[in-house]
Amino acid sequence: MLMEGFDRGVIPFLGLVMLVLAVVAFVFALVAREDAYRAAEKQSKTFWLVILGVTVAVDFFLGMLFLQIAGLVATIVFFVDVRPALKQVSGGGGRRGGSSSDGPYGPYNGGR
Repeated sequence: MLMEGFDRGVIPFLGLVMLVLAVVAFVFALVAREDAYRAAEKQSKTFWLVILGVTVAVDFFLGMLFLQIAGLVATIVFFVDVRPALKQVSGGGGRRGGSSSDGPYGPYNGGR
């Protein structure tokens, strides 16, 4: 009885979560510039699009647990390693405040 509920509730929910994460990672990989991958010294944009695209296809169509877990590992690697490196080289490191006129050493005062 417990396994029946687990098979009908938890496992499909986890499959949906893995699919959503893979789709989000694929979109992030798609919108990043190709030169950012080279500047961050990561695999090419095409490599990540293929890996994440296969992950989305496996999660959506096949549902084979072993392949889903392998795709989840690739998705996690993208989110933890590749995406922060791409954000850093693209200038999207995230500001923690300040104005748009702030430079790297403080506010820009117009040469006064």
